[in-house]
Amino acid sequence: FASADTRTMDAAVASGLVAGEPIPFATNTLAIVTEPGNPENITSLDDLTGDGLSVVVCAPRVPCGAATERLEEASGVELAPVSEESSVTDVLGKVTSGQADAGLVYVTDAMGAGEKVTVVPAPEAAEIVNVYPVATLKDSRYHDRADAFVRFVTGTDGRTVLADAGFGAP
Repeated sequence: FASADTRTMDAAVASGLVAGEPIPFATNTLAIVTEPGNPENITSLDDLTGDGLSVVVCAPRVPCGAATERLEEASGVELAPVSEESSVTDVLGKVTSGQADAGLVYVTDAMGAGEKVTVVPAPEAAEIVNVYPVATLKDSRYHDRADAFVRFVTGTDGRTVLADAGFGAP
């Protein structure tokens, strides 16, 4: 089981679902994405509070939404999103389809979107880091395979693949 945040992994551990200790394998931070070419000229997190700008974020109950809340608190910027989505993919979809001017997504998702978005760095997000832990589940029917996956993801080759996708080191 690989989680996009420690909160979810902690819940799995508390429920007795995890065998052994979870191992951090990657990190991720938020970035601003806009429509290609950034037609609203967004240059900072503060710009997301502009009148008439439609901004989408993840709902607080999901990891990217929890990160957004922490970013708002740390930066003192209070966003007024037109929508809170259930996943980072949904936020990207709103921006790439033109339903929103901008959104906050993980750096990895912004990279994955390629030319469908323009990425605007949010330097404040460097302090709001999501740590991704991985662990084998107790009830796994394939413990050997699960353990091998954990070793791969946390090893040199896995970390290289993750870095190429934009993830940070744990």
